[in-house]
Amino acid sequence: MKPVLRKGQLTTWKDDKGFGFIRSSDGSQDVFLHITALKETNHRPQVGDVICYQLTVGKDGKIHACNAFIEEFVSKPILIGSSFAIEKETFQPKAKYSLMFEVLLLSLLPALGAMHFALTTFNPIFLILYPVMSFITFALYADDKSRAKQGRWRVSEKRLHLCELMGGWLGGFIAQRRLRHKSRKVSYQVVFWVIVAIHLIFWLDWLFFGRRLVDLFISIVSRG
Repeated sequence: MKPVLRKGQLTTWKDDKGFGFIRSSDGSQDVFLHITALKETNHRPQVGDVICYQLTVGKDGKIHACNAFIEEFVSKPILIGSSFAIEKETFQPKAKYSLMFEVLLLSLLPALGAMHFALTTFNPIFLILYPVMSFITFALYADDKSRAKQGRWRVSEKRLHLCELMGGWLGGFIAQRRLRHKSRKVSYQVVFWVIVAIHLIFWLDWLFFGRRLVDLFISIVSRG
């Protein structure tokens, strides 16, 4: 089978298992796509993505996609003979400064709250918790993306959200922007931003509204 570059739309994607199906542009066939067949992309596949791919025959005798890439998330493809190469997407300086500004903006309130908490209670727990959990959460994101590319068993979303809730949400945010992982999955983003809102409301209450939520949280923890 000649390695012709084809194009189709991703109609099915099972993110937890790392595979799905591409509907060819002429609608004549559905082609199996495994996550390991995607080359040089930092974007997690989503239903509706336009996939460029070649065809190959797998060990099971069925036609599979290979040498695939998501059209809008790579630089222009360069055809070389019967195969193709892709210019690797880079993290542009503008995006870097934008990320720094977003991180500064999101971390300002928790940082002030954590410092105020440490000064008034003589307990630096949050000053330690946030950096440590953010580092752990970032590492889990990176590990999950690596596993996805290799087609291995994934880090569960519940585990990622738990780490975010325990203070690692800022590390999760940086990982989403820097690694471009979990940033387009709507259901994941909804839970993530609810967790961020919980932390921000917690510190707003601590600094400005009489600490009612903080006292409630402490009473619940002490009872537990």
